[in-house]
Amino acid sequence: MSNPFERIVEPLDPKQPLKKFFNLNRLEDVRYACLPFSIRVLLEAAIRNCDEFLVKKEDVENILSWKVVQHKNVEVPFKPARVILQDFTGVPAVVDFAAMRDAVKKLGGDPEKINPICPADLVIDHSIQVDFNRRPDSLQKNQDLEFERNKERFEFLKWGSKAFKNMRIIPPGSGIIHQVNLEYLARVVMDQDGYYYPDSVVGTDSHTTMIDGLGVLGWGVGGIEAEAVMLGQPISMVLPQVVGYKLLGNPQPLVTSTDIVLTITKHLRQVGVVGKFVEFFGPGVAQLSIADRATIANMCPEYGATAAYFPVDDISIGYLIQTGRDKEKVTCTKKYLEAVGMLRDFKNSSQDPDFTQVVELDLNTVVPCCSGPKRPQDKVAVSDMKKDFETCLGAKQGFKGFQIAPDRHNSAVKFNFEGCDFELAHGSVVIAAITSCTNTSNPSVMLGAGLLAKKAVEAGLTVKPYIKTSLSPGSGVVTYYLRESGVMNYLSQLGFDVVGYGCMTCIGNSGPLPESVVEAITQGDLVAVGVLSGNRNFEGRVHPNTRANYLASPPLVIAYAIAGTVRIDFEKEPLRINASGKKIFLKDIWPTRNEIQAVERQFVIPGMFKEVYQKIETVNKSWNALDAPSDKLYTWNPKSTYIKSPPFFDGLTLALQTPKTIEDAYVLLNFGDSVTTDHISPAGNIARNSPAARYLTSRGLTPREFNSYGSRRGNDAVMARGTFANIRLVNKFIDKQGPQTVHFPSGEILDVFDAAERYKQAGHPLIVLAGKEYGAGSSRDWAAKGPFLLGVKAVLAESYERIHRSNLVGMGVIPLQYLPGEDAGTLGLTGHERYTIVIPEKLKPQMNVQIQLDTGKTFHAIMRFDTDVELTYFHNGGILNYMIRKMAS
Repeated sequence: MSNPFERIVEPLDPKQPLKKFFNLNRLEDVRYACLPFSIRVLLEAAIRNCDEFLVKKEDVENILSWKVVQHKNVEVPFKPARVILQDFTGVPAVVDFAAMRDAVKKLGGDPEKINPICPADLVIDHSIQVDFNRRPDSLQKNQDLEFERNKERFEFLKWGSKAFKNMRIIPPGSGIIHQVNLEYLARVVMDQDGYYYPDSVVGTDSHTTMIDGLGVLGWGVGGIEAEAVMLGQPISMVLPQVVGYKLLGNPQPLVTSTDIVLTITKHLRQVGVVGKFVEFFGPGVAQLSIADRATIANMCPEYGATAAYFPVDDISIGYLIQTGRDKEKVTCTKKYLEAVGMLRDFKNSSQDPDFTQVVELDLNTVVPCCSGPKRPQDKVAVSDMKKDFETCLGAKQGFKGFQIAPDRHNSAVKFNFEGCDFELAHGSVVIAAITSCTNTSNPSVMLGAGLLAKKAVEAGLTVKPYIKTSLSPGSGVVTYYLRESGVMNYLSQLGFDVVGYGCMTCIGNSGPLPESVVEAITQGDLVAVGVLSGNRNFEGRVHPNTRANYLASPPLVIAYAIAGTVRIDFEKEPLRINASGKKIFLKDIWPTRNEIQAVERQFVIPGMFKEVYQKIETVNKSWNALDAPSDKLYTWNPKSTYIKSPPFFDGLTLALQTPKTIEDAYVLLNFGDSVTTDHISPAGNIARNSPAARYLTSRGLTPREFNSYGSRRGNDAVMARGTFANIRLVNKFIDKQGPQTVHFPSGEILDVFDAAERYKQAGHPLIVLAGKEYGAGSSRDWAAKGPFLLGVKAVLAESYERIHRSNLVGMGVIPLQYLPGEDAGTLGLTGHERYTIVIPEKLKPQMNVQIQLDTGKTFHAIMRFDTDVELTYFHNGGILNYMIRKMAS
């Protein structure tokens, strides 16, 4: 069927009649000018893709009526312009695509129908680790090891780039996915198939939202959902409420964008924005650079929103020119946005749209701060850090407590490192990492760190040699301007050499600590500290031996590295006493905003971006030398421990199976609040005593060859064994942290995988009990695939992180939610019961279902299939099964 909105199509330039756009102003609907700018992007996509099948006129009307409909839980379809993936989530996606081709062929269909329709970019940035640091050749050494460990994965990805159309691979060593997206991949306005339309993107990484800072609407989705989008399916989403976040005033001179985003994160956590869009407006936005806005948008998952949108304005257009984008395309971009009413002037309040609610922040009230020690929303003013950490030491075990006995607060352990004696205590910094696109994309904080390093070196300050320091820029541009501005040498002198271009410490690829340091931490049971310029600091994520981890701006990372401890009050205590006996305070070396801006104006120029990005796909010689097969069907190697055909589609038929009641399920695990995807499916090192280690050993590998869980996401046998394998897992069935549970039929305490296998062999279904925010953290499809393979049929929680709930749906695992006012405590659930979950024949979104216990107790819970489309996926056994049946038939 033709598009019913063809009447509003017109050329952007009469001289180019074949270059058209849907002129939303020609709708002549007064509601349009009142819509939030983020909702206008959804509206344009619905109008352009309206075919009365996947997208209907009714959907367009619902979006136009956003002001009324936003409160009614109405679902609308959205077809993003692009998909972006990183390699940890990209490898399993390509594995799924390869396996889906096999499945379609078995069902008699054409396997080459399994092919991306929506353009997809895959950036390899999650594989490199900080194995080497504090040496000039750290970068090359780490990159060599990256290829040694991941050659098989990289060959597979290179096969995928050949076998699948419309999929571009950005090789390793190029930068971090979101920074590459910001500086290079983002179009702001698409020019494709004869039409101009707003750029938009979904990604298999929760921090895809960083691109919202440039005015490109984007957010993270589950890897499973992203695969469906790549195959041409729209995302089905509940039309979101939009919180207007009004920024006023100017930041104080010593405040960085990191301080602003940590303040906003805490504020919006308190407001409550889960499942909502946040749209920034007000005169304060005009005071922020695109890099500042991107920093704020990057941490959107940490404050719980779906998107954190900054509409395009003249500063956005200026950024496109600064980063070397084609000037003619930039001109068309501005012309299009003006024509459709999507170019914002933040100083013009008459452009302010309607919002669900408005909250405000005066930028002048923001103070320098960090967040921690275990969650990104737990902001601590720098002036309070010493006191706050010491309070946490003795506080009850929890997000702000370590439960260290008072008589041990001043414990210290002496140790020897490289022939010199040192001492570690609670609060000692052992990792200091300038890492993550959150901050490395921002020249002001990176140059600020460089200038602080210069002043520190000139003042005679050093960093203790046992502290694992590192600098992992988000793109080659960062190294370029740090080097050209003359500060790179000073960063190196303090130990902050470039160690790689990738996420590294931020995702747990921090590499090993020196053995003597680990022994001292273990001997004293010390709360050692990691300080990083990242966006996540959940317990067990950064490094197993850093129980406290603080997010901080790059300059503060260096400051705490020099101090060697977080138990310092920078206002009253010196960083260090230099060799001349002079006390050097932080204020003595902190650069002024004017100093930073002067250097930025001189050295961050368009030529740098052009030079770096024009060769991004060909500059890596190791990648170019990889040999990959060109067959359309992948030839699986049964000896591989990295790439394995998954069992998800075994026995799949064209006929649908009727969903059945889950009878007498045992509880595999019983959790409290804030169980993250890092707990469910860790990305870091594989412990030598774990089920995954035993499997790899049985395949002839040594511990040195284990690599990380993240790197082995293409192998379901490893990932199933790695499910719930985090050493910091807190299971109410066990009286200590660790990846174990009780196997109730025998009463034995077993590793989670081993217990699940016992249940599976006996034919017993499983469920998981959890508290609030189940599945918080990184977008991780294996956090749903893993439980599915363990035999988990449902999760019963108080609330879910948005992406993780979507991933559970995508795998056919039922997300159940307690009724309002109820939880395990109020219902008297211990997890020792057996659960029967009654699944009715006729299902509808968010219906209540009955749960019967073997104790005789009965209660109800909400079945969190939020849309009819999600129910369709469930009836098919998951979204990928649905796509295979569709393609095969």
